[in-house]
Amino acid sequence: MELVLNTHGASLRRDNSRFVISNTDGKQVLPPDGIKSIVIGRGASISSDAALLAIEHGIDVVFIDGLGTPLGRLWSVKYGSISDIRRKQLDFSFSPHSVTWIKDVIARKMDNQMALLFSAVPFDLQDTLNVKGAVNRISDYRKKLMQVEGFIVSDISASVRGWEGAASKQYFAVIGSMLPPEFQFTGRTQHPATDWFNCLLNYGYGMLYGKVEGALIKAGVDPYIGVLHRDDYNRPVLAYDVIELFRVWIDYVVIHLSLQKAFSEDCFSTREDGSIWLESLGRRILIQSVNDYLSEVISMNGLERSRTTHIELYAHGFARYLLDLKIQ
Repeated sequence: MELVLNTHGASLRRDNSRFVISNTDGKQVLPPDGIKSIVIGRGASISSDAALLAIEHGIDVVFIDGLGTPLGRLWSVKYGSISDIRRKQLDFSFSPHSVTWIKDVIARKMDNQMALLFSAVPFDLQDTLNVKGAVNRISDYRKKLMQVEGFIVSDISASVRGWEGAASKQYFAVIGSMLPPEFQFTGRTQHPATDWFNCLLNYGYGMLYGKVEGALIKAGVDPYIGVLHRDDYNRPVLAYDVIELFRVWIDYVVIHLSLQKAFSEDCFSTREDGSIWLESLGRRILIQSVNDYLSEVISMNGLERSRTTHIELYAHGFARYLLDLKIQ
């Protein structure tokens, strides 16, 4: 379960061994058991006693901006205490092993994109939207990606970004054309978004960034030591790498909400510069939908777990991989 406080004036306090949420709707008392994370948006507050209760129970506390992107977090001092993992992580990031790893990550992202195009686009529209052609082109980019060679990631980073960007352009071109008119878009716009779909996608990705970063921290992996995204100073760049494995989950949620026309004009606002921002009603719909989807139990690698747990299992597996790695 994830607690989200993103309305102005909402607060989280402690009453003995329980949390108390206060907002315009009244008060709600919750035990810490079963809560995995607490998300605090602008205008909301958390007391120090409530923060300590969260830390005592291993609950991640994340502070987000208006785009849903984490700006800061609280965690127990026991997380990330294994220095051997971080030493190995530094060695890994400048070794041929990181080349193999990042190629696999981006290849799996492309596999997810191809699978989603076939599953999300209605069968009667697949010929009209030339889904097969887009998938074939993405498959070609994947082959070229896997053929790129280098000793360290910087040797191949330009090529990897090129093939990744080309594949995403094909992928989003199909998606943009299959949606209802009010959700259609002509390309990816990040910060700021200039249409409803990209606005939803950016906020969803921000939520996912927070979960990936938290999973890495709990596993003892430093999210600030990146592989492909290593040049963004003071940013959790490894989370930007790892998220590529799971980004399709947000795509799926936003696509289906758009097809269902779950959002109206009241869910968005337009700034003077033309940027589109998600408002309180839209945030509630999207946050609930994403959290419900990530809470669903699915089978991955022979294990039946929630999607959120699979992210955490991947982070712990990556930590074990780093510890076991033999680097010359």
